[in-house]
Amino acid sequence: MNETLTNELVSLAHRLADAARQETLQYFRGGGLETSNKLAEGFDPVTVADRAAERVMRDLIEAERPDDGILGEELGTKASTSGLTWVLDPIDGTRGYISGTPTWGTLIAVHDGARVVMGMIDQPYIGERFLGGFGKAEFSGPHGAGVLKTSEIKDLAKATIFTTFPEVGAPNEGEAFKSVAKHCQLTRYGMDCYSYALLALGHVDLVVEACLAPYDIQGPIGVIEAAGGIVTNWTGGPADQGGQVIAAATPELHAAALVLLSAHV
Repeated sequence: MNETLTNELVSLAHRLADAARQETLQYFRGGGLETSNKLAEGFDPVTVADRAAERVMRDLIEAERPDDGILGEELGTKASTSGLTWVLDPIDGTRGYISGTPTWGTLIAVHDGARVVMGMIDQPYIGERFLGGFGKAEFSGPHGAGVLKTSEIKDLAKATIFTTFPEVGAPNEGEAFKSVAKHCQLTRYGMDCYSYALLALGHVDLVVEACLAPYDIQGPIGVIEAAGGIVTNWTGGPADQGGQVIAAATPELHAAALVLLSAHV
């Protein structure tokens, strides 16, 4: 891609995140938030804020890049005629959002049909934003701005590992996570997309999850790869379509974790 196009895509991504912030923050920690359940069994919430944030992002894309495709969690898919698709998760971590925790975020990615070329993780309440792609690996927030760089940890025994749900996914997937976590120094839960941002910042070394959709992981892929990390599925293949995902700070951690996970795939 030429520089003019990449600058245009980065600029639009920032404006998408700004627009989504306005929608999500006006409902966050407020009273009377409208919530419904997507599942007949279990609980997978969606709120008016999810839909409103995705709508404003889609409207901007339609106005400025009408030939691009859109894949959104809440409002479906529009085919691309340009070769580029915007992948949107307006609130990744809606359970956290309705609980008042600041660990949810807006995920934005651009996919060129073969791979993720840019990703963004935005946490509106804290005011943090993480961008990766087109030679950029950068963050901004309350402490200022800087360059993203994953940690240099190579030994599982020194690693911090995260996942969102203790059960991870199916029973065998939970056991797979435990087989890695028991070798790590510290295990933490419940951070949704924020754990991927922390990995790109160098504070977390591994994230292992399952049952992900493309819009759950494509934004983090762009950010983490730009920061020097690795994101694959549990057999080492591409993770951009979701499913079982491992994100690692270093090749050594990635390889060690894959050996343990492969026994459960």
